[in-house]
Amino acid sequence: METEKVARPLDGVRVLDFTRVLAGPYCTAMLADLGADVIKIESPGGDDYRHVGPFREEESLLFQAVNRGKRSIALDLKDPAAVQKVRELVKSADLLVENFRPGVMARLGLGPEALQAENPGLVYLSVSGFGQSGPNVARPAYDIIVQAMSGLMHLSGEPDGAPTMVGEAVADVAGGVFAAFGAMVALFERQRTGRGRHVDVALFDSLLAMMPTAATRVLMAGEDPMRTGNRHALSAPFGTYRASDGHFAVAVLNDRLFQAFCRAIGEEALAADPRFASDVLRRQNEPALATHIESWSAGLTAAEAVERLAEAGIPAAPIETAADAWRSPQASARGLASIVDHPLFGALSVPEQPVHFSGAPRGGRRPAPALNQHETEILAGLTEGASQ
Repeated sequence: METEKVARPLDGVRVLDFTRVLAGPYCTAMLADLGADVIKIESPGGDDYRHVGPFREEESLLFQAVNRGKRSIALDLKDPAAVQKVRELVKSADLLVENFRPGVMARLGLGPEALQAENPGLVYLSVSGFGQSGPNVARPAYDIIVQAMSGLMHLSGEPDGAPTMVGEAVADVAGGVFAAFGAMVALFERQRTGRGRHVDVALFDSLLAMMPTAATRVLMAGEDPMRTGNRHALSAPFGTYRASDGHFAVAVLNDRLFQAFCRAIGEEALAADPRFASDVLRRQNEPALATHIESWSAGLTAAEAVERLAEAGIPAAPIETAADAWRSPQASARGLASIVDHPLFGALSVPEQPVHFSGAPRGGRRPAPALNQHETEILAGLTEGASQ
């Protein structure tokens, strides 16, 4: 008996994806995970990420990761005939996502005003480094540039060390996540009004929005936050501490947990110490508190320290590698990666968007496309639409 097809939340939604590198493709990959038909429109040379490693048999695995589930057609947008094909595709599209520099699509005749005049329900999403307005509108941006200009790099690293780049492209990912959020809000609004909007997402804006603690301290408390290394800026004990074979993380955010923590490390007198009577005081006197904690943990491995704290109900964790995390039973149980059937590699494990929707399946997507792989079927769809 044929298995009934289970609907995904975005089945039937068509996305024209003019994005490349990471922020835009990250957004549209999440939409493809959820059932959207994402048509990736590439230049004849392909997305830059096709040429960024790591590689396997000359195929970029990074491209595979963030372009999963999409279809590809290569079009030279300097060619009027290619622009006309885009205009035809727009007629059946729900969402267009682009991450050219502001103004480029308009100069090609593919700006939001022109395309929404032909398809009033089109949601037009622009992703850029600094948005469609402001003094930095024309400034090029990559993740490291936005980390540097957002204050995140200044806040990362040891207090007496150099500013440190976060070990992942968090500005790009923040922009991709907020782009997907903006797209969904605009599509939801369209259900009620019948009209699309131009949605403007900037990586700079997105990364600032991902730093609420810094925002509170700057905007509301009038502070100028500085680096605190592996210690929380406002709470203690809240950070990493040394054991006999490495480090472990602990998070204590209130007085009740602090009392339990003191019992767990055999230092109950600390709970009555006036230096540690509140979260504010504990943070002010954190070096003295750290001496007591690391005196206890020096005789334990990190795993033993975590086990004892966890038994007492204290949030604590070992410092896992990325490989440990992806291979963990928790990641497996949550379905954070799934298998696609790649024509060269066979079974290939790729990441998947993290939100679970009841009744909707995970996995079962196509692999990232070869350049222009789906030209024939995409253009055939235009012909079929014109003949109906």
